[in-house]
Amino acid sequence: MSVYLELLRHGETEQGGGLRGSLDDALTETGWAQLRAAVEGAGPWDRLISSPLQRCARFAEELAAQRGLPLSLEPALQELHFGAWEGRSAAELMVSDADALGRFWADPYAFTPPGGEPLVDFEARVLGAVQRLQLRHAGERLLLITHGGVMRLLLAGARGLPQQDLLQVNVAHGQRVRLQLDRFGRLQELP
Repeated sequence: MSVYLELLRHGETEQGGGLRGSLDDALTETGWAQLRAAVEGAGPWDRLISSPLQRCARFAEELAAQRGLPLSLEPALQELHFGAWEGRSAAELMVSDADALGRFWADPYAFTPPGGEPLVDFEARVLGAVQRLQLRHAGERLLLITHGGVMRLLLAGARGLPQQDLLQVNVAHGQRVRLQLDRFGRLQELP
């Protein structure tokens, strides 16, 4: 049986842009506003599933309380760990590590940031979580509050993009997208 997934990227964080990865930044007031606007009139959902990082989880807690929905925190839906690059912007990395950053942007599966999580491991972690959600919640409508990397991975899969095009998928703060995972484990993007 299918499961319907709406994905919501967290809003703007206090530490701003750059590769946030596993850093646990809080939302700004703008970030809160982005998320509240994204869910206005949206749903209904049967349950909320969130990354445990506070930029996702604090909003998920607020929304669950407002809508009377069950909420689960799912560690496997955390962002890619960027290793030595965490907290650094692309502009900084262009000065200190331009060649490596270029290789990562060209094919993130072929190049892992120093001390970072390989994309193949990240993919296995995220897809494993989605498969578990399908087994536990078949037929339900889930809102997953998560990160840009998780959403890029799932959208790239739904769109049938080659691995090296993963980072060409754009996902804005507070963006919400709809997917269906069919009983065979295939992802499809919904309008």
